[in-house]
Amino acid sequence: MLNLPTRIYFCTVPTDMRKSFDGLMRMTEAYLEQNVLDGGLFVFLNKKQDRIKLLYWDHDGLAIWYKRLEAGTYQRLSSPEGIHGLQLSSTDLALLLQGIDLTSVQRRKRYQISEKVSTS
Repeated sequence: MLNLPTRIYFCTVPTDMRKSFDGLMRMTEAYLEQNVLDGGLFVFLNKKQDRIKLLYWDHDGLAIWYKRLEAGTYQRLSSPEGIHGLQLSSTDLALLLQGIDLTSVQRRKRYQISEKVSTS
């Protein structure tokens, strides 16, 4: 059974797809400021945006999922200046993998619990 992490991080820096476990792990630490061993699914795109790698810790070792498109590209998401990563929902990842432009998706209003900010 495949148990994927619930936290998903997208690296906005183009990735050399020759990188494997250690190289992607270093990118995760350097650009996303996350530790792969703490859990999470880490998404990387190459410069041409036709290849994607997902890296995650699978309880007893690192795992990589890799896909090359025969036609078309994935969408490179942008982040504010100086930020090299974004956190995605599982729905956003599914849309990204299906080739749907996340900036053009219209989201319907849903109830959200507002987080109270402590000022103490």
